[in-house]
Amino acid sequence: MRIGIALDYSGGFHQAVDRIVELEKSGLDIAVVAEAYSFDAVSQLGYLAAKTESIELASGVVPLYIRTPSLLAMTAAGLDFVSDGRFRLGIGTSGPQVIEGFHGVEFDAPLGRTREVVEICRKVWRRERLQYAGKHYQIPVPPDRGTGLGKPLQLINHPVRESIPITIAALGPKNVELTAEIAEGWQPVFYLPEKAASVWGEALAAGAAKRDPALGPLDVMVHTSLAIGDNVEERLDWVKPQLALYLGGMGARGRNFYHNLATRYGFGEVADRIQELYLSGRKREATDAVPDELVRGISLVGPRGFVAERLAAFAEAGVTTLLVSPVSADPVESVRHVEELLELRPS
Repeated sequence: MRIGIALDYSGGFHQAVDRIVELEKSGLDIAVVAEAYSFDAVSQLGYLAAKTESIELASGVVPLYIRTPSLLAMTAAGLDFVSDGRFRLGIGTSGPQVIEGFHGVEFDAPLGRTREVVEICRKVWRRERLQYAGKHYQIPVPPDRGTGLGKPLQLINHPVRESIPITIAALGPKNVELTAEIAEGWQPVFYLPEKAASVWGEALAAGAAKRDPALGPLDVMVHTSLAIGDNVEERLDWVKPQLALYLGGMGARGRNFYHNLATRYGFGEVADRIQELYLSGRKREATDAVPDELVRGISLVGPRGFVAERLAAFAEAGVTTLLVSPVSADPVESVRHVEELLELRPS
């Protein structure tokens, strides 16, 4: 199992990079930068590429609606270049709250757009003259909608690699099936190992049945919170505000993918309550309503022995890359906890 760091996009980036540089020497495998309605991930990944030497870097994830497929491909090729072939492109649809509410772009056809974006990116990296006639993207613009002048273009630069790994963030059955079919990696959120097979097993199997063997095994990249020690139980409460935000506020009723996931885990009633409280402005009460059982199940927070057991549970459920966010206000402690996890990881 690989161990990596998921950087917090809300602040403290320079300090986090200093910790990554230190952890790189201890065997950290990958660093992932998310993008929501925060600073963009690309500029931060370029900074990381300059500061690190060997670890893999990834976007985790960038919303595919807000950049053209060709720009996504150009950006990934550029980041792969400045990192000497260490970049992985993580993409996802995000959700209506971010795409429509922040970017003003219609959230439509997530499955179709995801497939077409992946296909176009791979054409760009192979430096094919870009012609694509999809349902959602047409390159070049057809004559009846544009000038139709000139021949198709190809990427000017020669990429370091003509096949950059793609990871897709997906939660719903159809999205997960598509990911298992076409991507090198899958990045679910709020991953509960004991429920993973019942929630996603069928979709993963269906996608794997259509998968090109050349893609290799699917890299299951899971994010979790981390705190190791005999007196860290109260840090479960530190994780709850994010869960309350996503289950309660990241989408309207009926359009919240994270709420749907909690329901499929068996927490439907409490998810409804969290959503009701959050959408009515009672965010503190929504946070208090997040159950310890759910937080503990998706996190690595507890004594060393407990964390080792949970780490084994993640591995048994098929997780191949674990992306951690230390739950600590002390940078030294954060580094120590990650180093302990590196010692505990299954071979």
